[in-house]
Amino acid sequence: MLDQLRGLLSSIEIQPIAIIDVALTALLIYGVFSLIRGTRAVRLVIGVIVLYGVYVAAQFFGLQLLSQVLQAGAVVGVVAVVVVFQPELRRALERIGRVGSLGWLFSPTLGSVERVARDVARAATELAAQRHGALIILERETGLEDAAESGVMLHADLSPELLLSLFTPRGALHDGAVILRGDRVLAAGAVLPLAETTVQSERMGTRHRAALGITEQTDAVAVVVSEETGTVALVERARIVRNLDEERLRTALTALLSSGDLPRVIRPIAGSGRRPRPTRPRLNRRRADTPEGGRSAAATPASGTPAPAAPAAPGAEHR
Repeated sequence: MLDQLRGLLSSIEIQPIAIIDVALTALLIYGVFSLIRGTRAVRLVIGVIVLYGVYVAAQFFGLQLLSQVLQAGAVVGVVAVVVVFQPELRRALERIGRVGSLGWLFSPTLGSVERVARDVARAATELAAQRHGALIILERETGLEDAAESGVMLHADLSPELLLSLFTPRGALHDGAVILRGDRVLAAGAVLPLAETTVQSERMGTRHRAALGITEQTDAVAVVVSEETGTVALVERARIVRNLDEERLRTALTALLSSGDLPRVIRPIAGSGRRPRPTRPRLNRRRADTPEGGRSAAATPASGTPAPAAPAAPGAEHR
């Protein structure tokens, strides 16, 4: 038996081209799953795999009618997959084009990145404290000229004071988005595409949906200030990180603009836009002051009238 196994292993010839082929295929599969991670495409891929499993089972058991129906649906399914996976395909082609570009030769310096991150974080924190809504888009390698042309072109130097004035309520440009290119304000009042994916677990405003939409289609980074809750959120690759203070927002923007990835302490838990489930506060109960009935002597009944005070100990009034 061992001799046969050794003969079988010795007869197998692994060529270097086969190893390269397997490695490239594995890299391609890994790239596809990294593109669809945290998006609705994950469930769609699972649905396609299930349908393919049904087709294989129908072929194995000789179910001719079901096999013909699935084969006819596969022709239409190819077009449907292209339409459904349009954002993911666009993102994949954009990443492939980004690899072939020379944008990394003209990357901004660390000092410029830190100054931009500091100014944006300071302005966003002040806007959140004043409950003024804002949407700030930071351009990276993908150009946002088309989105900028939908607003008012400024080409102004970036400063926290300028951002505060642009998002002043009842201003002419406070409803749109401000687009930053490097350390300059490219445009204000820009109109952005809304998100093609919907998060059903919560209600999102227009600013958050626009931030999700622009980060789905490009590699831009969006900073959203909620006018309703007064909180600051960071959106990158359609992932939302909420409730950021000035220091955490500055750190995240510096990491994204320089290295292109979020720090581990700021990354979202599941890579999605869902808000974490709030935890219920625990009530501090005093066991020593609680009588046998389980209710405190100072507790008020359901009728709203105060409960009678507990009788004092004998002789206490003479102390």
